Amino acid sequence: MSVPKEENRHRQRDDEKNQRLVERLKDLALVMEKMKLAEYVEYMNDPKRMLLTNFLAGIARGLGMAVGFTILGALLLYLLKQLVMLNLPLISSFIAQIVEMVNENMQQ
Repeated sequence: MSVPKEENRHRQRDDEKNQRLVERLKDLALVMEKMKLAEYVEYMNDPKRMLLTNFLAGIARGLGMAVGFTILGALLLYLLKQLVMLNLPLISSFIAQIVEMVNENMQQ
């Protein structure tokens, strides 16, 4: 009689392990779905789409840098002109030369 009881215990343990395994698999499936893993794999397997995305991202970065450097350059020139107007003895003549060179290059 002790043999069937042991078998029942083993079956019960196996059933519990299987239940935990099923729960973990469901959790893993949900996490993978939230990560959009299938879409990412599909994206990685489509070279045309990947090239287009990276090309557009590169254009956006390039334009952003160009606009950013333009704004910073204009701000720097504005600050230099303000320093020249303060008529500081040594600095204003040096800055005036720099501003003149920049203005000459912008006109060409």
